[in-house]
Order: sequence, then C-alpha cells, then structure tokens
Amino acid sequence: MNDRKGLGRGARWAAAVWTGGTTAVIAALPWTVSNRLPDHLATHWDGLGDRPDGSMPLWAASLFPAAIWLALALALLLIQRRTAAAAGTGLLPWTAAGLLTSGIVIAGAQASIVRANLDRTDWHQARQPTVWIVASLAAAAAAGVGGWLATARRRKDSPTAGRDGSEPLLEIPEGQRLVWLSRTTNSWFRLLAAVTGLVAVATLVAVVAGLAGTGVLLALFSPFAFVFLALTACSSVQARVSERGLEVSFGPLGRPVRRWAPADIESARAENRTPAQVGGWGYRLSGLGTTVMLRAGECLVVRIRGRRGEFAVSVDDAERGAALLNALTAPR
Repeated sequence: MNDRKGLGRGARWAAAVWTGGTTAVIAALPWTVSNRLPDHLATHWDGLGDRPDGSMPLWAASLFPAAIWLALALALLLIQRRTAAAAGTGLLPWTAAGLLTSGIVIAGAQASIVRANLDRTDWHQARQPTVWIVASLAAAAAAGVGGWLATARRRKDSPTAGRDGSEPLLEIPEGQRLVWLSRTTNSWFRLLAAVTGLVAVATLVAVVAGLAGTGVLLALFSPFAFVFLALTACSSVQARVSERGLEVSFGPLGRPVRRWAPADIESARAENRTPAQVGGWGYRLSGLGTTVMLRAGECLVVRIRGRRGEFAVSVDDAERGAALLNALTAPR
C-alpha cells in the first residue's frame, strides 16, 4: 500500500481543523450572545440539585473550557506523535476516539451552560441543563465509538501481495490462497469533510445553546451534515481481490461496499485515467462507465459480464490486482 504518507497528512489536517475549530467554537459561544447573559455565568451545580453553586465571569467562562480542551487535544496529539513511529502513520484509534469524545463533551457542556444562563439577569436564576448534558454525553459516546471503529478498521487491513512487475495473469499455487489489497485516500476530501463536519457541529451546538431554532438547524445542519457524510464516504476507497472476487469499499468504515463474484467478471486490467477523462472527482459516471476517481493515475478496470461499460477504481498496484483477478476468473 502506497497511501500511508497521504493518509498521515490527511489525518493530521483533519485533526488540526477539528482541534482549532472546536477551540474557536467553545471560546466564541458565550461572546456571541453576551448581551443576553448576566455578568457572571452559572458554571457549576451541586450534584443533582437545580440551583447553581458556582459561577465565572464571562471572559473566564469563555476561555477556561477552551483552554482545557486545547490542552487535552494537544496532549493527545503529542502522545500520538510519539507512538506513531511504532504503530504506523495516521490517527491511532484511541486518538481519534479521544479527540471526538472530549471535543463534543466540552463543546456540549459549554452550549448547555450558555443555554442555562440565557436571558437570566442573575446567575443564581440559572437551572441545571440536565437534558442537554445527557444528550451531549450520548453524542460524544457515539462519535467516539465511530472514530475508534473507523481508524481501527483502516489499520487492521494489510496487503499480502505487492507489485513485482509480474505477468498480467498470475499462477496460483495449488492449495494456496492469495489476497490483494490496495487503498487510496484523498487528503483534500478529508480536509473538506473535517471543515463541513465542524460547521455542522457548530450549528448543532448553537441550537443546543438556544441561539438558533429549528429553522437554522434545517437550513445549515442538514446540508452540512449531508456533505460531511458524502465527503467522508468518498475520501477513501479500498479494493480487495480474493477467491470471493472483487470487493470495493468506501470511507473509513468500509461502507458502502460493492462486490462481484469471480463468475461476474469478464476481464481486468490496469489503466491510467485522469479526472478530466471521467468527468471529475469522486464517484463518476461517464462514457467509460463507472469510475471511482480519488487521484489521477493508475486504476483497476474490470469488465462485468452482461453489462455495458466498465468499473474502474483509482488504487495503487492495479496491475497486480488485475493479474490476480484474471487468474481467479480464468477457466480451470
């Protein structure tokens, strides 16, 4: 696999956008409605009691949680950097889960505090936002699990066949099984996904804080969340050839998946293609058929029996994958 450098760069950019953007959201949230907040904000409630027992001035309520989040994020990234050499490039599962979980917890807590103090003349009037705190914890847990699964799945796969300039049709030794695996990542798609995801989270935080209504949620959160999911799904692609045929999976979670059994494949080859030839980036339909275009260059191209056009996916080591696929589909 030759995408490790790009994968690491894309992951670093996504982590930087998430860290910086979440810091800005946490710090700026109280200031955006400072005219609707008391001079001091209730920031602590005694256990399950409804009455606050601690407060902070507006500037401290803004900067203190932002500083905690920034210090925590930088500590996670520092530990990640020191362990990456031994564990491989890209975000480790616990790093991704930690960044997502802690960022959403602190941002959700900040939004809950702002909501509790909104339109109060004195911080003693604020009531504990229990429902919003529980909702933030649930969202953080779901995001953490998703981040862990996404990075853990990506890291556990490793190819068992590499390029060596061999013939287009491999000879498979009797009684042995060969597997070819290749993955491509588009760092720009990952960066854009991080930005749109951050905007969606910021919109949701604003709604939780009571700064916006359902109209803003539908106008901003829904489209940005959709773009985030679409970009995430198109940011990486993995092609796998085994005795079961060809499997092409999308995104960090490997979903959705397209599969073809060996009997469904007529032939396979490697071919260089560019975005201009197939009509752009991502999942494209053109006169050449269907192409998953994440970077210009070598593509694995397969012809499906009984269908017009071809299916192509831009992955490294495509010639080796095509050779193994032809060997699996050749008459015995």
